Amino acid sequence: RKDSERKRKKMFNLVVLATGNQNKVKEFKELISDFPVEVKCLSDFGPLPPAVEDGLTFDENAYKKAHHVAKVLGIPAIADDSGLSVKALNGGPGVFSARYAGEGASDKENCEKLLNNLNGIEDRDAFFTCVLSIAVPSGPALTYEATCNGTILESPRGEGGFGYDPVFYYKPLGKTFAELSFEEKNEVSHRGKVLAEVKNEFDKIMVWLKQRMIEEMPEQPDHSEFEGNDWSE
Repeated sequence: RKDSERKRKKMFNLVVLATGNQNKVKEFKELISDFPVEVKCLSDFGPLPPAVEDGLTFDENAYKKAHHVAKVLGIPAIADDSGLSVKALNGGPGVFSARYAGEGASDKENCEKLLNNLNGIEDRDAFFTCVLSIAVPSGPALTYEATCNGTILESPRGEGGFGYDPVFYYKPLGKTFAELSFEEKNEVSHRGKVLAEVKNEFDKIMVWLKQRMIEEMPEQPDHSEFEGNDWSE
């Protein structure tokens, strides 16, 4: 009974990031280093069946990933989904941002397709979206979302960042995301804003997770009334 109680308590302070990206894992561990929580990632558990990311919104896909991993592993999971939306392209690439130029396409190929599709178009307003979902095995989840507005340039600028950063111009700083320092980008980006909000509320998140996990776990049976009984008779 004591072992099971210790196991229950440990699960209340354990979350898994639904990613194998070690940069994201390091980033999140540093983010919540002040809190008594252990952070795991997918590589800590061996091969897992992949989540089906067929949602039509970032919200749906972030939740699908988080809930899938939480359900498979039986512990709270955190996942994010992000992408670029361009007004003149009816919100595209949207949830297809990572594979805009096809499955396995490189960042350069995605950017080239985007620029080709915007060729001759004056309205180049766009925004990045990041949605982060924190789910428990039975389904309930917390959702955090942030956006960052910008403009798509006619050609790439800058050597940093990834994805569409070289063509995404952030007017308040007069630079593309690929020209921003790591600190500058974290301060203004969609992902940086979401992570900052999660950090600010993580004490409340931990309380919520603990309560949800208590609700999900069956009560441990009390066998004390049978102790000392002689079942051989």
